[in-house]
Amino acid sequence: MIMVLFGPPGCGKGTQAGIIAKDIEIPHLSTGDMLRDAVKSKTETGLKAASIMEEGKLVSDEIVINIIKDRICNSDCKNGFILDGFPRTVSQAKELDIMLTTENMKVDLVVDFSVNDEALISRIEGRFSCGDCGEGYNDHTKLPTKEGICDECGSSNFIRRKDDNRATVSKRLEAYYKDTLPILPYYKEKKVLHSIDGLADIDSVTTELMSLIKK
Repeated sequence: MIMVLFGPPGCGKGTQAGIIAKDIEIPHLSTGDMLRDAVKSKTETGLKAASIMEEGKLVSDEIVINIIKDRICNSDCKNGFILDGFPRTVSQAKELDIMLTTENMKVDLVVDFSVNDEALISRIEGRFSCGDCGEGYNDHTKLPTKEGICDECGSSNFIRRKDDNRATVSKRLEAYYKDTLPILPYYKEKKVLHSIDGLADIDSVTTELMSLIKK
């Protein structure tokens, strides 16, 4: 099973990818994490990416595709994987298909996490996390069981991201709708696209995702 998750920042796709990855025992591949790992490991592709990033330039589609190709050769990807954060453009989607074909693979399921912008902004503005263990919380949907104390590690060191504000989120949404949404018709034509309510409660979204996977 090879899945691609789409949705604007804060829609919950990262949370769901983590849950699903554990449930069906396939890795959750975030392009950002893969890129950082490749740079840290000093692979051939990682070294190329590092030199480009040091110049303040964007890493090319070719490099990202090669990083994904290197990663999916690992044994933990033999039964599939979940892609989060890639592809971001139609050209990247086409390059991904070409790369997967050479590995005798294909995208089986694409899920679009649709959202209401105002509700999403409210959710993001309410986000905070434990500064020690990273456990995530939200003013509206998930408060610590005991006020001021992290459920996971007992820390009282909570932090909020500076960019979790209306102005920044609005810009990120605008960029998402402009650059990434045009990919959806590409996958719709391939009959692998499904849309779900990204702002439903976590358990409901997980249940819906699992039903799509089992089809």
